[in-house]
Amino acid sequence: MERVYNFLKDAGTYYLATVEGDQPRVRPFGTVNIFDGKLYIQTGKVKSVSKQLAQNPKAEICAFKGGKWIRIAGELVEDDRREAKVSMLEAYPNLKKMYSPDDGNTQVLYFKDAVATISSYTEPAVEIRF
Repeated sequence: MERVYNFLKDAGTYYLATVEGDQPRVRPFGTVNIFDGKLYIQTGKVKSVSKQLAQNPKAEICAFKGGKWIRIAGELVEDDRREAKVSMLEAYPNLKKMYSPDDGNTQVLYFKDAVATISSYTEPAVEIRF
């Protein structure tokens, strides 16, 4: 999982895909954190992505850097614990202008039953399960 985290951090931006009804939805994200041995992302509960994940928690992330790309598929599970939110906001202090652990909007989610695949055109794919 550290390798997955490092890839996403180094890439800076990744793209999160969700489903709304029968329509895929993709948008850029940048938050990633390890807390309690799990890989987390962050969003706001008022956003469409939060509502989509509440309806269908299956999601996929994709990022590209240095001639390699990663795809992470799994279920995103909300963690409403204050400690998880604080950890994310400490990792991304710039978010504190928009979010706080007690605002009722900050949402952190972790990957459950995730499969990450790191691929390139020149090397065999590497699969990481966490």
